[in-house]
Amino acid sequence: MASTRNEPNRTAIYATALTAFFAIAGIAVVDPILPVIGEEIGASTWQIELLFTAYIAVMALGMIPAVMATGRFGYKKILATGVSLVAVAAVLAALSTSIGQLAALRGLWGLGNAMFFATAMVLLVSLANDREWVVELFETCVGLGFAVGPLLGGLLGGISWRVPFFVCGVFMLVALLVSVTRLKDPAEKPAPLHVGQVFRLFRKPGFLALAAVTAAYNFCFFVVLGYTPVFLGLDVVPLGLVFTAWGVGLAIGILVVGHRLAHRVGAVQTLGVAVVGVLVALVLLALDLGTAWSVVVLVGAGVFMGIANANLTDLSLALGDPDRRVTTGAFNLVRWGFAAPAPVIAGLLHPVSATAPFWLGAGILVLGVVVFVAYGHRMAGELGERVLWSRWNRTARTVEGTPEEALGEV
Repeated sequence: MASTRNEPNRTAIYATALTAFFAIAGIAVVDPILPVIGEEIGASTWQIELLFTAYIAVMALGMIPAVMATGRFGYKKILATGVSLVAVAAVLAALSTSIGQLAALRGLWGLGNAMFFATAMVLLVSLANDREWVVELFETCVGLGFAVGPLLGGLLGGISWRVPFFVCGVFMLVALLVSVTRLKDPAEKPAPLHVGQVFRLFRKPGFLALAAVTAAYNFCFFVVLGYTPVFLGLDVVPLGLVFTAWGVGLAIGILVVGHRLAHRVGAVQTLGVAVVGVLVALVLLALDLGTAWSVVVLVGAGVFMGIANANLTDLSLALGDPDRRVTTGAFNLVRWGFAAPAPVIAGLLHPVSATAPFWLGAGILVLGVVVFVAYGHRMAGELGERVLWSRWNRTARTVEGTPEEALGEV
């Protein structure tokens, strides 16, 4: 990790990163309590998966309006408003009496997180001198949030499924206090942004290829995150511990492996390794090797997911638009938009077969791998990287060695 002695905005950077940790912990806290909610409220598998889908769908739809609003209100106000919405939604969710109320509040929760995620990464990169360090810091907080959230959900869910929601509300109130008192907008106010700028980004071949791979990968990510708690059939505390181990694996993939591997073989090929690793994990989960082996596979999948997440953020910023808000809006629209249906589809497939959601995820990720193999050279070419299969691809030869165009623009 780079030294921070040349970072004059260090306090604001850490404040934003801490807010990211609280936001992610608030997402992951729900995982271990999903089966308990279903039992106590009397909801079916697909209905409890609505708690994920409602959240993700609203977040995907809210990304672009949130990004556009930064041009008028600035980053800090949008971020603080989003954190406030999450705090309110979490506390009200703890008081809910039906799955419909919970799903609606998770939708409000998703809107709040859309406002946060649409601004946090852009704000961090704008405040930092060392982009690589600050992206790693952000993804580390994401990984740690995914590790700590399930632990709290499992331990507190043993008391009542409502307690983790209350605790999440407290988390977000702390995050709000931090963001209001410590956060500051960049000196230069963002220019107005139009929705057409976001969608024009998909005309760039490298970014479009990355978006296609990301869509397939994130669908599978939320099959694992949303459906595996139901599939394992564990009690709330053991389930919380299992997903804590998964979150630790995610953090290891981000902190220890992801960027180091990218420095050796390139970010594009590292992404390919990660996606193939997740594909293998999905197939092993679909084979239903027993609870113990499924837990081992889940933790291993977390490592590969961490490797993927560590490089997806870097690649999107490098291949995207010089205006980072455009890149953030477009990439997160894909990232969350294609993830949204995954939990409910998994829940609907559950009565057919307990392993059917994993087979579906594996099939979709195969499509992502095909796109990666066919068009990975497009991404690599725009970054000045080489891909292993370039000797068999004439088009790749013509783009290899070009300047790191997008990184230069950033």
